Amino acid sequence: MVDQPADGVYPEYWEADVVLRDGGTAHLRPIHPSDADAVQAFHVGQSQKSIYMRFFAFKSRLSAKELKRFTEVDYRDRVALVITIGGEIMGIGRYDRLDDPREAEVAFNIADAHQGRGIGSILLEHLAAAAREHGIRTFSAEVLPENRKMLMVFSDAGYDVKRHFDDGIVSLEFNIDPTDKSRAVMESREHRAEARSIQELLAPSSVAVIGASRKWGTIGYQLLEHIIEGGFTGPVYAINPEALELAGMLSFARLSEVPGPVKLAIIAVPYAEVPKVVQECGAAGVKGIVVATAGYDDDGERGLARQRELVRQARANGMRVIGPASLGIMNSHPGVSLNASMAPSLARRGGLGLFSQSAAIGVSLYASSSRRRVGISTFLSAGNRADVSGNDMMQFWEDDADTTAVGLYLESIGNPRKFSRLARRLARTKPVIVAKSDAMGLGLPPGHAVRTTQAPPEALDAMMRQAGVIRVETIEQLMDVAQIVSSQPLPNGPGLAVFSNSRALGKVVADSAAKQGLGVERIVTDVDLDAGMSVALPALRRSLQETLATHTVHAVVVALLPAHGLTVEKIAAVLAECSVAAGKPVVAAFSGLLDPSIYVEGMVGSEAGPTAVPCYSNPGAAVAALGAVVRYAQWLNRDQGLFVEPVGCDPDGTHTDLESLLEHVGGEHLVRLDQAAASRLLARYGIRVIPSEGFETVEEAVAAAGRLGWPVALKTTDPALRHRLDLGGVRLDIQDADALRRNVLEMRKSLERYGSPSLEVQTMMPVGQACTFRAVEDPLLGPVVSFGLAGDAVNLLDDWAHRVPPLSGSDVHDLIRAPRASRKLFGYQGLPAVDAAALEDLAARLTRLKDNHPEIALVEFNPVLAGPDGVSILAADVRIANAAQRTDSARRAMRS
Repeated sequence: MVDQPADGVYPEYWEADVVLRDGGTAHLRPIHPSDADAVQAFHVGQSQKSIYMRFFAFKSRLSAKELKRFTEVDYRDRVALVITIGGEIMGIGRYDRLDDPREAEVAFNIADAHQGRGIGSILLEHLAAAAREHGIRTFSAEVLPENRKMLMVFSDAGYDVKRHFDDGIVSLEFNIDPTDKSRAVMESREHRAEARSIQELLAPSSVAVIGASRKWGTIGYQLLEHIIEGGFTGPVYAINPEALELAGMLSFARLSEVPGPVKLAIIAVPYAEVPKVVQECGAAGVKGIVVATAGYDDDGERGLARQRELVRQARANGMRVIGPASLGIMNSHPGVSLNASMAPSLARRGGLGLFSQSAAIGVSLYASSSRRRVGISTFLSAGNRADVSGNDMMQFWEDDADTTAVGLYLESIGNPRKFSRLARRLARTKPVIVAKSDAMGLGLPPGHAVRTTQAPPEALDAMMRQAGVIRVETIEQLMDVAQIVSSQPLPNGPGLAVFSNSRALGKVVADSAAKQGLGVERIVTDVDLDAGMSVALPALRRSLQETLATHTVHAVVVALLPAHGLTVEKIAAVLAECSVAAGKPVVAAFSGLLDPSIYVEGMVGSEAGPTAVPCYSNPGAAVAALGAVVRYAQWLNRDQGLFVEPVGCDPDGTHTDLESLLEHVGGEHLVRLDQAAASRLLARYGIRVIPSEGFETVEEAVAAAGRLGWPVALKTTDPALRHRLDLGGVRLDIQDADALRRNVLEMRKSLERYGSPSLEVQTMMPVGQACTFRAVEDPLLGPVVSFGLAGDAVNLLDDWAHRVPPLSGSDVHDLIRAPRASRKLFGYQGLPAVDAAALEDLAARLTRLKDNHPEIALVEFNPVLAGPDGVSILAADVRIANAAQRTDSARRAMRS
């Protein structure tokens, strides 16, 4: 929810850059009275058929009265949105509220030349989001039967559309609240469009280098040279106004002189010249630009503003932007062979997709993959990540048959909720390895313009674990894991066998494996490599085959010391042969022989061809990488559960309550709800808080206890003392009025040293383990739900578990069991186990409440008593505010 515009006030926050079905970009914004001439030009440019389909009659021009009505709206009861490319209107969508204030009539008009690009669907999504802000829940429309394209826009949107045919008109009506189906449709369309836009960048039919130079060592010189020497399969054009010939081919002074179309432009001009070049690219119909030019992060706020304007200018003209300060892009597919990067040569062909942000990290990633001979499918360096991001690349990789695993080095993250959604989906088919800075989300790298988080660092890590991401710390660890997932089958379990020609080394490797959660099923240390090649290798093969045939062994680590007369390549060939035959991963550590870690190839037969064996110089790195892969395989094989809303939840009623409660709340002010209001709000999601009553006099306390029910607890309302039995902040199991009178007097006297805080009474609940839940709205992550055991576990040891909604059944199950102290919930030291299902149900309800309503800024339940037969919430703190718009809303929009 966002602050709603007053009638007639232009809602600038509705503006958005969008990706169209074919991968192009456009700008969506509310209409403005100044658009009258553009609307008339749009109308005049339409065919007679299109005009008839929209107005049920032909009119060659719109009258002045019609133009005034179409362009002057109040942005509440009458709303119109336009989609523009290069400033020219390509589509118009509008709604008008009807007599029933919850219903509006909707209509669209799409330019003939741009029909089929998904413009109507995007307008519908954004109109529905705007309408929901103003209490509209139903759209209706009247469409001619022959207008099949518009009928498909409605029917394919995922809403439950009711149709009625009368007097030659098809009348449609549907509820616009998001449904699982409509969200799935939106995400599917978003996926196809964003994947297509990246496809256009990574596999262009033609490339131009603007700023190409004949001066050796310059960026323009190297980029042009690398594209040509990489064997790019399409035409390459050099653009430099001061050169007639570059790299042995004709140079052009400007882009407009190029004889053929240019799909991708590589920009390597001075900082001040970039805006002019981007404008020329837009005029020439370029689909995407890679901005190698740096300097934006060195120019402070002015540089950030110029970077935003660069992206705005490019998107408005239908272009995606990689960079600025990008190292470049790479595609090893033989049909493309594109090395538009600063890397000296095209990468070895393989299945690993790579993404980095800063150029320096990109250089390190490329160098590490080359050194280890890990094959790459595609590589993209986003630089300052002003537009194209890791999320975009994941959309592309999901459908890319050449990519079997992906690795991302992230320094910032612009849309974590979308990242989580995409990574979870991608990780179901391809391993996703992410290396990130420990400070990611807490601060901004130079040149990056994203939100920062106020949540604990563990929350971001928890979000990645939920999504099945293989989380690593460094580039080297990323490549350690990539070596395995790029060449080996995934293990079916944690069972491990260790092979070594040293008993001491074998024991060290086994201990390391146990710390990684791997079950060491067998340690083989009688490997004799000094018997000569003809004896040692067959013996190694037989022993390894026998071990791999054991059903409890799911992977093997071979850790070897140097042996006379045997090369790494010979040993690796045997390991590869056995791995392929068994269908189980085998990794090797050649201590003292390999430095740094590399791939070693060995032939396993003419049909299988060469197979890479992950080899390391350090056994610890091999075991750590294998442990990460095992954990990913376990996540992959686990039933993730469903994203189900618990029964008895009332989102619509909650939304209505919040609108009323927030009516006079402005800015970022947080309002703490009183007990009655908080209880009513929570009850709409089936969450019951045990009531309590404050009092002034002793007799008021006795009367309150009578209403609530004996026995009662007496406690202070001071948040720091209310749970502290040791400090006199609470007294339990008070059975009657006389005992209550006595305890009130005694408690007030003992609390005088703390400022005599007020008191309240509450019905005694069954004894249980005290737990605490917390849910907050974070600027970066959106909703974050946390769970821990109340008291020292969270207050002193910070023993929290964090999750980022939406949560599946498995996520909720893990949340309750994630804190280190959670052992106390399950029969610790002979105590009865608590009702874990009741805790999970409460967690699920709180999660859905927080996920559905960002206006609820904070919810805290402390304590929650968990017993063998249920849970009781003894206190709830609920605070509300006008929430900022989430980064992953129910409308498609590019990150701004």
